[in-house]
Amino acid sequence: METLVATVLIVVVFMVASMVLNSLFATVITQNDNEVSQELLELQYRYQNGALEVPYVEELGSWDILVEKENWKSMNQIRFQGIHQQSKKEVLYVLLNE
Repeated sequence: METLVATVLIVVVFMVASMVLNSLFATVITQNDNEVSQELLELQYRYQNGALEVPYVEELGSWDILVEKENWKSMNQIRFQGIHQQSKKEVLYVLLNE
């Protein structure tokens, strides 16, 4: 009888650990913004070297990418923005136009 109880406890502990790890990995994957950050930095480089026309709109996986000119406090700036379609997470780089 003790062997059965111990086996059930071990199985329950491993199931809980598995669910926690699954949740952790799912969260890490959904909040990973490295790819869109790299794309925004590449677009910034292309803009600075005259190879990108503004406004620019692109879809990268589940991210919407937008590059646009904006006036802010009488200064021109270029916004490089990525917005995740499901979570609405935003990655933003701003370049002051001189």
